[in-house]
Amino acid sequence: MTWPVKAADLEKLGKSILKGAKGLVTGADVQFGELTLTGPAGRIVEALTYLRDVEGFHQLIDLCGADYPEREKRFDVAYHLLSMTQNRRVRIKVQADEDTAVPSVVGVFAAADWYERETFDMYGVFFDGHPDLRRILTDYGFHGHPLRKDFPMTGYVEVRYDEELKRVVYEPVKSVEWRNWDFLSPWEGVERGFSPLLLPGDEKSVEVKGGGKS
Repeated sequence: MTWPVKAADLEKLGKSILKGAKGLVTGADVQFGELTLTGPAGRIVEALTYLRDVEGFHQLIDLCGADYPEREKRFDVAYHLLSMTQNRRVRIKVQADEDTAVPSVVGVFAAADWYERETFDMYGVFFDGHPDLRRILTDYGFHGHPLRKDFPMTGYVEVRYDEELKRVVYEPVKSVEWRNWDFLSPWEGVERGFSPLLLPGDEKSVEVKGGGKS
């Protein structure tokens, strides 16, 4: 099959999967040259098994999350599959909330092991049956899930090396409102007369060297 796949071919594939999956997949949509399937979270293991064994999508190339806080089920969990023999890609999404776990698919695709840990770490989505569901990207004892839309941009704690204790310590984030941010060039710049090109901020070095404006 040629690449990219025509939208008509993707729509045909989506309809075929909907018919053959018999409730494992409940929706199919083609947008931006990609086929996206949807289905119930509780049957994702069966759905991926069907897509692997029947439709020929033998590789899980990614598993990730997305956060929509305004929804009752705020998380999307997306599984991206690849068929090397057919040169096709497909995405299947399920929805989850903060309390209900999504079945782990490690038994279907071993590659899902770290992907599910990353999604748990970044979004707080639980995966039932995962063999070792621990954080993988954040530090030990990290509080919260950084890719949630309601996670503060500054985080909750900051780290520094304490000279007295001789170790790294964690402290609550201090306010940065008082800081006077200077976005101009921190470099001393070029000498006046050496080049006609002056960078933003070079006037500061000229004033310092000349004792005033020149």
